[in-house]
Amino acid sequence: MERSIVGFHQDIEHHWVAELECGHFQHTRHDPPWVNRPWVTTPEGRASMIGYKLPCKKCDAGIPPDH
Repeated sequence: MERSIVGFHQDIEHHWVAELECGHFQHTRHDPPWVNRPWVTTPEGRASMIGYKLPCKKCDAGIPPDH
């Protein structure tokens, strides 16, 4: 199920985590060559992704919200 990004925060290891409209969190790492998300490295890049939809596997599995 696709859910919109509504915000971001950093986890304890300083990795960026997307906050989804459903209340679930999803890591959005930039870790080339495996994951290429250069937009996550700047405030402007993250702001440009607000409203972007990501697949939420936690919703698909019926897992309660993270917060």
